[in-house]
Amino acid sequence: MKNRWWKRLLSVAVICVCTSGLLAGCGPFGDVTAQPDDLETSSDEEEDLIVVGFSQIGSESVWRTANSASIQKAFSRENGFFLEFNNARQKQENQIKAIRGFISQRVDYIVFSPVTEDGWETVLQEAKDAGIPVILVDRKVVVEDESLYTTWIGSDAEGEGEKAGIWLEGYLEEAEREDESINIVVLQGTPEASVQLGRTIGFESVAANHPNWRILEQKSADFTNAKGEEVMDEFIKKYQDIDVVVSQNDDMTFGALKALEANGITTGVDGDVIVVSFDAVHEALELVQHGIINVDVECNPEQGDYIVDIIRKLENGEPVRKENIVEEQVFTPENVEQYLDTRTY
Repeated sequence: MKNRWWKRLLSVAVICVCTSGLLAGCGPFGDVTAQPDDLETSSDEEEDLIVVGFSQIGSESVWRTANSASIQKAFSRENGFFLEFNNARQKQENQIKAIRGFISQRVDYIVFSPVTEDGWETVLQEAKDAGIPVILVDRKVVVEDESLYTTWIGSDAEGEGEKAGIWLEGYLEEAEREDESINIVVLQGTPEASVQLGRTIGFESVAANHPNWRILEQKSADFTNAKGEEVMDEFIKKYQDIDVVVSQNDDMTFGALKALEANGITTGVDGDVIVVSFDAVHEALELVQHGIINVDVECNPEQGDYIVDIIRKLENGEPVRKENIVEEQVFTPENVEQYLDTRTY
């Protein structure tokens, strides 16, 4: 196994500098944290740890928090890793600074979930020139040279959108409403994020087969609860007859439900409006169980072990696929109860 002790020394030096200058921030690294007790182990124990720099988009949702927890758990010292964790606070410039910081530290791997798809060529070229493999998580990038990153691990966002559309087809048919005019509003996620683009494309591909489905408007609510409430309130005031709300994540759905309730509009199985959500966090699944949300398409945040498996393969010189999709499913009131007790996020 290759000796990483010199990189470990550099990482410790950076952490010490950041700690001593805490009030002034940590230079280009944003909110960088290391593993607990990372400075207390002996050099023999640390020598062969794999150093991973991870930049997370932020902590804008329950899903994102669960995703971070999964990665931090997987990249533990017990599993043979030393993790540098960065919170980019939903700003691309923060992620670029963090990635450059990881490059200067000579980490073994860079892992990040990109805020948007575009604008990464320069910094990814810098990582490639430094010989550091880059692994994308959850969201994708658009670059002319795909060799700038090693692999991507995440959900099939377009497939998720298609699942939502297919479920709505079946639901309307069962309710004998397949020939009715169906008015739909869509709360979209962060503009140009691969998840937002994929879910939009997937749902629209199904909606295109139904001339009676009218998408009244699609507007970004930035994947947040507060914006979800704000945008839904705008929709309610603007459109008198809404049949379906498609919300591209649970946090926006929670906000939308507040706005709907405040305006005296019921939702779900016995309500005025059909609610289609994405992510399937525990709180949302409880609302599915109670018939308040009609369907929730899972986006599995527990991706840490998938990334570890990829790195193990790379360490052993094994080939890895360019894209790796995590397992997911669709939750409705008919099947959700059996999963609630074991839900970890």
